[in-house]
Amino acid sequence: MKAKYEIVEDGIKDKILSGAYDIDAKLPTETELMNEFQVSRYTVRRAVGDLENEGYIYRIQGGGMYVNDWQTAQAKSNASNRMIGVIATHIANYIFPSIISGADQIISNNGFSILLANTHNDPKLERRSLTTMLQSNVAGLIIEPTQSTLPTKNRDLYLKIKQLGLPVVFINAEYDIPELNAASVTTNDVGAVKELTNYLISQGHERILGVFQVDDIQGVNRMNGFIKAYQEHADIVLESNIIMYQSMDPIKKVLTQVERAIQNDPHPTAIVCYNDQLAIRVMDMAKSMNLSVPEDISITGFDDYNVVRYMHPAITTMVHEKERMGHDAAQMLMEMMAKKPVKSIIYDPEMVIRDSVKKLTK
Repeated sequence: MKAKYEIVEDGIKDKILSGAYDIDAKLPTETELMNEFQVSRYTVRRAVGDLENEGYIYRIQGGGMYVNDWQTAQAKSNASNRMIGVIATHIANYIFPSIISGADQIISNNGFSILLANTHNDPKLERRSLTTMLQSNVAGLIIEPTQSTLPTKNRDLYLKIKQLGLPVVFINAEYDIPELNAASVTTNDVGAVKELTNYLISQGHERILGVFQVDDIQGVNRMNGFIKAYQEHADIVLESNIIMYQSMDPIKKVLTQVERAIQNDPHPTAIVCYNDQLAIRVMDMAKSMNLSVPEDISITGFDDYNVVRYMHPAITTMVHEKERMGHDAAQMLMEMMAKKPVKSIIYDPEMVIRDSVKKLTK
């Protein structure tokens, strides 16, 4: 648990970093801060003393407390900083350890260390992560956007990052912030799922269910690829069906929707899942319904998660360049830090055909 003075210090610092308090703006008085945070005068004085030592504020004798030109001070310190910030939506599981491993190879070889942060795809946690990175004076940032379909609620912090001159590389998706001039390493999600859906159609599947997470741009793009594939087959376009969900939705709720779709008459003969993680859960659910995969229903995923090749049946999927993505993003960041020009990268995924799809005969 944080001490009271740390809560006051973090509260003031967050407003400074976010731009709520501009450079040279006068801060609230000690009494006003005491009332705002419900703490003693000693607690306020300790908090602002730390902020003064860190260069965030300055005092004028008899005139109060003011916001220091902390951006200039931090920009100078960044030149000798050896820390790279990496912000991901889920760092501990699924594809992200491989991405981070790929990034670390380049980062450590260049004499830097990684500072990790996890947003759980929550804008509030992303804000906290960005604030931590700025407080830590990182030399550059690799960021996976949070809820990238939506306009970011943290635009003010990204503009601060721009003012500080910190290089940024986005992975998997990117925010629409032209002023940031960030580079990105992403995947051709539209083309990938279009290819995957067309493969299912070539195998005789007409009634295909697509299940996509739509608060991340990857999911929207994958859904668009699904739609584009059906647009090339106008005679069966009405046979398609789509379920949309968001990252905060309980997985049980999503699976219930999929189960209802499977129980429809006529039922889908194949399912295109947003990713392999979902495909694994859908496969388990199908088996609990006494359905055999792929004899009764075919299931596909996306990402080529390392466990899906060992499942029974092994899942047909699209490759996500996990370790390569981390490697390329870190290399790009190093070049940006060296003031070299860079170009964003878009991967064209390879389809891996395994045993979870059955060829239908008419």
